[in-house]
Amino acid sequence: MEKIRSFIGLLLIGTCYIATVSRYEKPLFRAVDHGWQAEIQQNNSGSGHTAALGKGPDSSRFTYSTLVSGLDEPMEMAVLPNYDIVVAERKGAVRYFDNSTKELSTISQFNVFSGIEDGLLGVAADPDFKNNNWIYFYYGVAGDKNVSHLTRFELKDRKIIQSSGKVLLEVPTQRQYCCHSAGYITFDSDGLLYLSIGDNTNAEEIEGHNPTDERPGRELADDQAATANSNDLRGKILRIRPEADGTYSIPDGNLFPKDGSVGRPEIFAMGLRNPFRISVDPKTKYVYWGDVGPDTEIAASEGKLSYDEINQARKPGFFGYPYFLGDNEVFPDYDFETKKEGPGKDPKRPINDSPNNTGVKELPPAQPAFIWYGKGPSGKWPEVGKGGASAMAGPVYYSDLYPDAPYKLPGYYHGKLFIFDWIRKWIMAVTLDKDGNYVSMEPFLPQLKVVAPMDMQIAPDGAVYLLAYGTNWFARNTDSGIIRVEYSEGNRNPVASLKIEKTIGAAPLTVALSAGDSRDYDAGDKLSYVWKIGTRSVAGKDIKHTFTKPGVYNVVLTVADQHGGKGTATTQVKVGNTPPDVIIETKANRSFYWDNATLDYNIKVTDKEDGKIDPEKIKVSFDYLPFGKDLAGALTAGGETDLRFAGTAKLYASLDCKACHTIETKSIGPALKDVAKRYAGKEGAEAMLGRKIITGGSGNWGSYPMPPHADLSEKDAREIAGYILSLGTEQEKTPLAGSIALTEHIGKGNEGAYILQASYADKGANGIEPLKTGRHIVLRNPLIQLEDYHEGNVSVVPATRNTGYISYIASITDGKFTRFHAIDLNRIKAIRLRVQEQGAGGIIEVRQDAKDGALLGSLHVAAGKVTDPKTDWKELLLPLRAATGMHDLFFVFRNENQKGPLFHVDWMYFENQ
Repeated sequence: MEKIRSFIGLLLIGTCYIATVSRYEKPLFRAVDHGWQAEIQQNNSGSGHTAALGKGPDSSRFTYSTLVSGLDEPMEMAVLPNYDIVVAERKGAVRYFDNSTKELSTISQFNVFSGIEDGLLGVAADPDFKNNNWIYFYYGVAGDKNVSHLTRFELKDRKIIQSSGKVLLEVPTQRQYCCHSAGYITFDSDGLLYLSIGDNTNAEEIEGHNPTDERPGRELADDQAATANSNDLRGKILRIRPEADGTYSIPDGNLFPKDGSVGRPEIFAMGLRNPFRISVDPKTKYVYWGDVGPDTEIAASEGKLSYDEINQARKPGFFGYPYFLGDNEVFPDYDFETKKEGPGKDPKRPINDSPNNTGVKELPPAQPAFIWYGKGPSGKWPEVGKGGASAMAGPVYYSDLYPDAPYKLPGYYHGKLFIFDWIRKWIMAVTLDKDGNYVSMEPFLPQLKVVAPMDMQIAPDGAVYLLAYGTNWFARNTDSGIIRVEYSEGNRNPVASLKIEKTIGAAPLTVALSAGDSRDYDAGDKLSYVWKIGTRSVAGKDIKHTFTKPGVYNVVLTVADQHGGKGTATTQVKVGNTPPDVIIETKANRSFYWDNATLDYNIKVTDKEDGKIDPEKIKVSFDYLPFGKDLAGALTAGGETDLRFAGTAKLYASLDCKACHTIETKSIGPALKDVAKRYAGKEGAEAMLGRKIITGGSGNWGSYPMPPHADLSEKDAREIAGYILSLGTEQEKTPLAGSIALTEHIGKGNEGAYILQASYADKGANGIEPLKTGRHIVLRNPLIQLEDYHEGNVSVVPATRNTGYISYIASITDGKFTRFHAIDLNRIKAIRLRVQEQGAGGIIEVRQDAKDGALLGSLHVAAGKVTDPKTDWKELLLPLRAATGMHDLFFVFRNENQKGPLFHVDWMYFENQ
């Protein structure tokens, strides 16, 4: 699983950004301590560090907005002087966010090679963009020539002037093996351009070692030909000065002489594997980057020599790879021909004696990493956690560089370096001393949940911008986007929250919009609400609007206070396609099954735009799940959920597996369906895969190791293996109508459920994409434990030896209740209750939809005092009046003459005859 190693890129967000979510959906923290103090010290070079004397900043003063969502593999962003944003998408699209209108558009499409991890990877605006309109892109050029270009264009009036393009730099690459393209562009405060380039070396066939395969014909698996080669630009950070004519010059102080006699003069740092995200300290000019590390089987001081690194370059240098990692821990010299290990290189005097090296043999002394960590817990930096990893570096913040910025971070963060990790889902603020040495780290914005950005930048107004890649690799993700974080010490901006009843439908489409959940954390502020829908503006907290013509409409809510503070929320409404209508008709009860009962059903689908429905396009499935009674929540409106493993699929999704595996297509690891196909029908496959999930391993699908999951129980690991194997089985086709005998549950306990699902995806219409609707019926056992209520105010007595190993509800007094959600009353004649006459006795009322709702029936329970609390239970029948439909049932307990306990109740059983 190369820990998304290579592409990591692909940063996920821990939570989904939905277009209808508010600009500031919630405060990032809930802390109540508003006090903080910080002391800022400056050294002679102008760098700073923070010594916190009190608590951190008041967390409620951070607010965030989702400016854009639904991007297609966003890689880097450029925040322009007017706060418009340019985003590079890997497949070649250049996206433009207009800050004034809050609208997103596509302004260009590069013709790129987007295989392996290549494509349109970087974008940066020139430091003097306001005057020269220059913008830089780094991308793999489409065609037969294996090169990437650093190109400069002019960007005017939201258009890239193609004729202005000037190629500053051409980088030869190989496109035969994955991975490591990097491609991040940034500038320092002197106007020098920095470009990170990955080693672009075969990282698959390395036999658990570092890629130093010197055998003939294996040049592409030898990193000594790339990152350790002074005449190759791969595996490097380059530093150049762009010139007005579209060329570049070499600044003073790079790693090698300007004449190229020793190595490429553009090189600032070498010996890098995948320097995916870099930054330059605006005062010290120290360069920081996260280097996504390898997966090896080499023993190290902490686990295996597979560290991710945060590096700090105070000056140009060689940073070790592929010979050293972390604190200059040495890789053995592995002979791929003889399979034997020899002594590794000397960090003080590394020699690149590979026959594939075209540069100098004696390299500069290797520089150790600044921070490093492996898959297991780190003894040196326990805050980073454990598991898969993809380390990245963000900016260094100085509060005095934002003297009048309205959203500048507090002085508490002065001099701190921000780092982040995609897989582990955190952002850290690293405190440095006056010399730039590590002091400590602490989480930054942990409640934001956007803890794995693809890019992190601080704008001139002090706001923090985060670019999120989204959940799935190589895909357009709904949870990708741009997030803006603001901090305010004075008047805080309102938090805009937008609710919309529907976002898609046929024209004319009337929708209700509400800003009722918007709020302001400054007491006494009065809010005003303005909606911009297309070119129209409407005031009001709650409005209705009718869209008369098909199209995609941007809706922007602006919430303002009387002091000029504003917050916005955005969504899109798509008019022109109506979601399909899927109906499951049945005369049977929709909540329960009984022995030898039948489920009759008839599935009907209509769609306004599709007209006549092709029955073959309707997907229907029917399953019995032995442990499925609580899985109704796993079903979605889209239908087609395989609930045989729905609970296990949820567990799988909570792990780091999705970083390297998708269901359908190969990623860093194999597609799950390919795994299922390979092991289909093989005896012991589930147990074997379960063990591998726990212990990790490599070699079956290439050389990318799968990290271990030692904390996972054997039971959970086997269930995950079973879920993966299930993906290779085709479920039997279920007809659109029929009658099914419900017998599979007999003799299998009370925990099972029958699930009937139906779904249909339409063809799309009027420029709106196809829409899918799903419906389902979940039938569970009619015996329900009273302690499984959805709402109530009674006590639950747990199952212990003293209770006879049963649990039940107790402390039942007059007026207490329990509520059970959405029960179909069709064909329900009575409820059998198991009660214990332990107390003053009283009445059990069954009411519909509310505690004081329609009375469906009642039962008197006598007073009593049991002699054996384990066995003195009685079954009593509570008849119900005829009722139909799905309703919440309230069980209300009454005895107005008694204040003490009335009785105990164990379970109820819904009788159908």
